[in-house]
Amino acid sequence: MTQRLYYENQYTKNFTATVVSCTEGKRGFEIILDKTAFFPEGGGQPGDTGFIGNSEVIDTVESGDDIIHICTKAVSGEVDCRLDFEKRFTNMQQHTGEHIFSGIIHSICGCDNVGFHMGEHSITVDFNCAVTQEQLDEAETLSNEAIYKNIPVEAVYPADDELCNYDYRSKKEIKGQVRLTRIEGVDLCACCGTHVAFTGEIGIIKVISMANYKSGVRITLQIGRKALADYREKNISVHEISALLKAKTEEITPAVERVLNQLQKSRYKYSLLKKEIFAVKANDTSGEKFIAFDDGGEAEDARIFSDMLAEKVGVAAVFSGNDENGYKYAITSRTTDVRNIGKELNAACSGRGGGKPDMVQGSVAAKREEIENFWNNINL
Repeated sequence: MTQRLYYENQYTKNFTATVVSCTEGKRGFEIILDKTAFFPEGGGQPGDTGFIGNSEVIDTVESGDDIIHICTKAVSGEVDCRLDFEKRFTNMQQHTGEHIFSGIIHSICGCDNVGFHMGEHSITVDFNCAVTQEQLDEAETLSNEAIYKNIPVEAVYPADDELCNYDYRSKKEIKGQVRLTRIEGVDLCACCGTHVAFTGEIGIIKVISMANYKSGVRITLQIGRKALADYREKNISVHEISALLKAKTEEITPAVERVLNQLQKSRYKYSLLKKEIFAVKANDTSGEKFIAFDDGGEAEDARIFSDMLAEKVGVAAVFSGNDENGYKYAITSRTTDVRNIGKELNAACSGRGGGKPDMVQGSVAAKREEIENFWNNINL
């Protein structure tokens, strides 16, 4: 059984331990120590990383009563160990912040936390009921108020006959000793993770988004150092957009709306002009078959143009796009079933698509020269 130093002091960065076993596994060398401060993956929190001697710890997992350190090199004997404590502390901020937010959502909405994932860039928490925007804003405000109060974060180990006296949250039924994480007046939750000692160490909790998920909602959070990094990145983007639009940062939204309205008007005018050009080209076209390329055009352009051309020729094909990004195509005829032509085109030019007897649509990854060669040699 591995002695778990992180429950004795979650701030332990360096320690000395003895290697109990070291075997080679699929991901690296699996090392078990007589004691460890490395937290194993669990409860939504990633496993710790760092070094055991000169061997890098790339992950830490639990196996029964033992903790396995996945390492890059084999080690033996007594070893000096070092956590990547910056990563650990960030995880402690994230995990404790999630407790606060989930506890407050539970008190406001009656929701249970049914899912928790601590990702590389953000945290997601799943709740089993609907949450209104007003409730979400209130939860965010109260969560940060709890941080400002710098409340102690305590670990409580109640005896079996005392457990019924505690009103605590838990995602699953727990066998054996229950470890409760208590933030007085905010949350009491069964949890095996590591946490900061005082809520003030969290820094900030910011809601990023909320989306419907299964029978409830999924809420994305930024907490602690990651919230600061997220704000810094977004602030840079805001100022860059502000400079591009020549608008003050607080005026970005109306400035973007103006640009989008102008773009929509320009696209409409462009569409009308392109249709006029298509009409002129169609009037000058005749024969059994005709192919046209619309550089940079969209799939809708190919459809409209081929339909115009089909009034003048037996079979009309239009390819919109370019060699770099591929082409969207439309093949149209008033007299010929074009479905077989589409199938042959897809086979010859790495394409996909289909349609009806009078029109097929799709896309190809071939170059213009390949498409022209196919068209010139096809028998209608």
